[in-house]
Amino acid sequence: MKKIMNMVNAINDALDIKLAEDDRIIVYGEDVGVEGGVFRVTEGLQQKHGVERVFDSPLAESGIVGTAVGMAVAGLKPVIEMQFSGFANPAFNQVVSHVSRMRNRSRGKYTSGMVIRMPYGGGINALEHHSESLEAIWAHIPGLKVVIPSTPHDAKGLMIAALESEDPIWFMEPKRIYRAIKQEVETEKFSIPIGKAKVIQEGTDVTVVAYGAMIREVQKASVLAKKEGISVEIIDLRTIYPIDRETISQSIKKTGRIITVHEAIKTFGVGAEISALAMEEAFLHLEAPPKRVAGFDVIVPLPKGEPHFMISPEKIFYEILRTVKY
Repeated sequence: MKKIMNMVNAINDALDIKLAEDDRIIVYGEDVGVEGGVFRVTEGLQQKHGVERVFDSPLAESGIVGTAVGMAVAGLKPVIEMQFSGFANPAFNQVVSHVSRMRNRSRGKYTSGMVIRMPYGGGINALEHHSESLEAIWAHIPGLKVVIPSTPHDAKGLMIAALESEDPIWFMEPKRIYRAIKQEVETEKFSIPIGKAKVIQEGTDVTVVAYGAMIREVQKASVLAKKEGISVEIIDLRTIYPIDRETISQSIKKTGRIITVHEAIKTFGVGAEISALAMEEAFLHLEAPPKRVAGFDVIVPLPKGEPHFMISPEKIFYEILRTVKY
């Protein structure tokens, strides 16, 4: 059976299913319980599963993650929320020093299996610290997996996979499309493998790799490209780390061109890693240099300046033209 869901509904449904199925799961964070989170992703879960399973925490990100480490080592499965990704910085020490290396430190005796969720990205005219896209920082930490869905269907399947993993999962939710996309999603339990990208549109002239809210912008750009006779292959990365190197390299070998699109700043970003992948694994197949379409190397502007920072379909289309005509 299927039901129309947006991303908020889909993630809520995944949490609901696993809370009912696995009594080890504990959901908590700032305003997560009574209010259901600032974006209402956890709305109704406390009423259904009780205050011992879904509850509010103090406003202390380091404390939220630190207590989750203890819970995970003791055998629970914490699902914690950073109210915005830009507020996760106080927890950096806990993540780097403990969450990511507990299994290595204990030689496999203990694990820090948990899901750390957060809304991320711009495009909603938010305040300072509310619009960052810092996925590359977290993907650089050994022992941590970083997941970013782009659709309600994938959000549910990836969340269930994260909840069933014994690894710590950094789960970033593009708030710009929390309610912007609706689709039919299976109401029963299903999962999507973490670490596996998806070719969502076949093409022959250029490969465009993106994730999160940028997938929608790439799809719009591909429509513009089609009018010019350009066939675009679109890959939804879905997992930032580990990257699905095989799917990307096979696509580059087919099209001969690669563009990466991400909202985060360009320097040392995911696009740089994929460009290196292209050079290492498909160099002799390239017909143009790898290209990155990304945010400027600045702090995300406040609302009046934000539109100049965000990636538009027209900007992506322009780079598609340049790459194909190189």
